[in-house]
Amino acid sequence: MSDRHAQGMQVRREVLGDAHVDRAEANKTEFDQPFQDLITDSAWGTVWASDGISRRERSMLTLALLAATGNFEEIPMHIRATARTGASRRDVLEAFQHVAIYAGVPRANHALKLAKQTYAEMDMQEEASR
Repeated sequence: MSDRHAQGMQVRREVLGDAHVDRAEANKTEFDQPFQDLITDSAWGTVWASDGISRRERSMLTLALLAATGNFEEIPMHIRATARTGASRRDVLEAFQHVAIYAGVPRANHALKLAKQTYAEMDMQEEASR
């Protein structure tokens, strides 16, 4: 395992949580192993591991880019990650407002809908754990 891969796994766990990464690793197959290595090394071991901007800022950028490009499937995962990156609900709202202006209201509206659903789930889980 390369240093970049090891660092990528560490950052991935810090941002997404052990449970998410453990599920992803358990579902990995020989077919998608090269892809999983690519995103671990590149996205997590290079981009997210960089200290050029904060994880809070990376969360905001990631969510805005996912919404702007219509890649909605990963928005709930990255909303959950904000609990570990420090991006507040207000930060997320601000990011999606930028999406509305620069990439379109329908995309921002759908992203907000996903964020609201995910925050509601997170709130319910927090209540249940008390």
